[in-house]
Amino acid sequence: MRATLRWAHSDLRTHRGEALFLVLATAGIVASLLLATALFGYATNPWQRVFTQSHGAHVWLHTDKAADTGKLAGLDGVDTVAGPYPTAAVTVSSRGSRASVELRGTPERPSVGRPPVVSGHWLDPAAPNGVVLESRLARALLAEPGDTLSLPGTARELTVVGLADSAEPRYRPGEQPGLVWALPSAVPDAGGQVIGLRLTDPGDTSYIVQRAVTVLGSGAIGEVSTWQQARAEAQGDNRLLGQVLGLFGLGALVAAGLAVHGAIGTRIRGHLRDLSVLKAIGFTPGQVVRIFLLQHLAYALLGALAAAGLAEALGSRIPGRLGYAVGVWQGLPGHTVALIVVPVGAVLFIGATTGLAAWRAGRVPPVPLPRPAATSGGRLSGVARRALGMRIPPALVLGWHTAFTRRPRSLATVARLTLPLLLIVVAMSAWTTIDRFHGEPERVGLPTALSVRADAGRSEQQIRSLLERDPGVAAAYPGVETAALGPSQTATIALRGLGTHRDPYPHTLAEGRPARGSDEAVAGQGLLDLLDARVGDWVRMTVGDQPLILHIVGRSIEPENAGRVISTSLDTLRENDPGLRPTLYELRLAAGADPREVADRLTAAGDGHLDVHAVANPADGLSPLRAVVAGLIAVLALIGLIELLTAIGGTVRESEQDLLALKAIGLSPRQITAITVTATGLTALAAVLAATALGLPLARWLIDAQGRSSGIGAGIAQNPSAVLVVPLGAAAVLCAAALAAVPAARAARRRLADTLSAVVA
Repeated sequence: MRATLRWAHSDLRTHRGEALFLVLATAGIVASLLLATALFGYATNPWQRVFTQSHGAHVWLHTDKAADTGKLAGLDGVDTVAGPYPTAAVTVSSRGSRASVELRGTPERPSVGRPPVVSGHWLDPAAPNGVVLESRLARALLAEPGDTLSLPGTARELTVVGLADSAEPRYRPGEQPGLVWALPSAVPDAGGQVIGLRLTDPGDTSYIVQRAVTVLGSGAIGEVSTWQQARAEAQGDNRLLGQVLGLFGLGALVAAGLAVHGAIGTRIRGHLRDLSVLKAIGFTPGQVVRIFLLQHLAYALLGALAAAGLAEALGSRIPGRLGYAVGVWQGLPGHTVALIVVPVGAVLFIGATTGLAAWRAGRVPPVPLPRPAATSGGRLSGVARRALGMRIPPALVLGWHTAFTRRPRSLATVARLTLPLLLIVVAMSAWTTIDRFHGEPERVGLPTALSVRADAGRSEQQIRSLLERDPGVAAAYPGVETAALGPSQTATIALRGLGTHRDPYPHTLAEGRPARGSDEAVAGQGLLDLLDARVGDWVRMTVGDQPLILHIVGRSIEPENAGRVISTSLDTLRENDPGLRPTLYELRLAAGADPREVADRLTAAGDGHLDVHAVANPADGLSPLRAVVAGLIAVLALIGLIELLTAIGGTVRESEQDLLALKAIGLSPRQITAITVTATGLTALAAVLAATALGLPLARWLIDAQGRSSGIGAGIAQNPSAVLVVPLGAAAVLCAAALAAVPAARAARRRLADTLSAVVA
């Protein structure tokens, strides 16, 4: 054992840089995997915790006041019900911020859908105007217990007495109203009611919704929300961040394992004489294997422990949502298990790849076999000989010969170097796609920057005139948005009427054509998946108690409402309801206009009748992904550097027996150095070309697949431009050539006696 440790210590002193790179690469990989685990846990567990604590309802049905909701309690599969509670759609204002909310009259704290209070207290009959705000809505309004909410257009005021979490669909400005609990006396003009159903089997949700619609009648139901929708919204971007980290972390782990395998294999070929000496002095094959295995397991273990320690101690201090997610994850039950399993799994994987290469070291015979008399690269091909005859520089021809004539070994080297470069290309594509959402939002389903909702205080013509007078507004598209039941009447979809036939709304289409005629519409990917429909189909939906049939002529990119959106023109909806008036206006701004300044001017000009807010950009929630991508690129570059140094060392060692022949034919040390540099550069170039050819389509497929699964739809991927890809490839090739120059020059200037001993050995 002592001799084993001494040899390992001597080897460590000789290869300090390689050992440091392996430790840092392992630390980066394990840190990425731990952050991915934290984001997955944070994305799922907070919502599940709130749902469990509140004894949440699996289905919430919004109906009109006349619906006989008492029948729902007797449905098979319904365990208990919450409500019905009277509801009113109002707008509240606090500290200059406005929000559309659902005011829900709750006589007492419910047993089903019982919101856990996080600040203040629950409703008290002694405070008839007291309300409890859903916590996400409270953050948007900057409201706390004790604050007063005003209802624009009225003299009413409500006092915030508490904040509570909710497992229902979260508040989204302009899309999903916030939730405010109040006593029934504070909801005098209820426009409808809501009832929650807790099921005995959550898997029967769709069936129960269908039965409820049948019992109450489709005309009585305005909106349906389910626990699956609420959970998917709660997971949102955090799950995507976790997927990105997990994907790149696993890819980097595989790349690191292959790099370690290649490094050990190259070192074995370069130390055959030393290994034979170890065998001759009594080392068993098992001891030789353990030398390499324990050595690299120690490197991997050191990196894994460093990553786990840093993640535990400093992970919660990472700025932004990533740090907050780590902090929440550290308080979850499975945190300790993950903190142990992830590093151990990474170390075992690296150990497995190390063991395969170390096994070859154990098979080295005690007496080294003589090397074949032929050159290590094999005989020159006819093409190479003709190239030399055409006076092409020998360094270029022989460098090509050295790099690619040992085909199995050359292909393995190129493949190992390609993997980290391929993942870097995918990471750059993710970065570019995020930039596209910010820089070209009109190409990813966000042609407008502001959304305006108006009350009944002004006419349609007055509002349009006010909006279009602003110098920052290029176009104002009137519209309405309402909930509709799909054909199966098991889920609610968003029906939008935007723009007119004369001034159509500029939808971003990924497939088909715009909706120009009556009864034509475009739909998001989420809706097509929900209805199992495709472009060209006719779909039937129910709006209130009126059926509506639309012809889907295109697929639009829809970042909102998980893509469960079908859009037509306002004129089409007016054919069924001539008295329909716009309730919202989507504003396309002039070039260079600041959305905040325009929103402030319109709010002031509206004199309390307009609710102006910015259109939500899904990329805003992905801002932590930039730092994540940058860190992953650094880890992958480190792995690629390890593989590059391994390839350089192997090329230098295996070309030693060619030095006498090259010097004999008159090549100078500079020309011999150029051969190794050229071989390394060509190997890197082949890896860059392969990574680009494979990485760009792979990145587009992965991003579009994520778009389809999220409901946005395919067509959002943006590959990096040649301005980014070409410098990356050039930097990789030049870096490879520069790193190869020094060891190649040292080898080319070796003494003839040393060269002869290397050949004889």
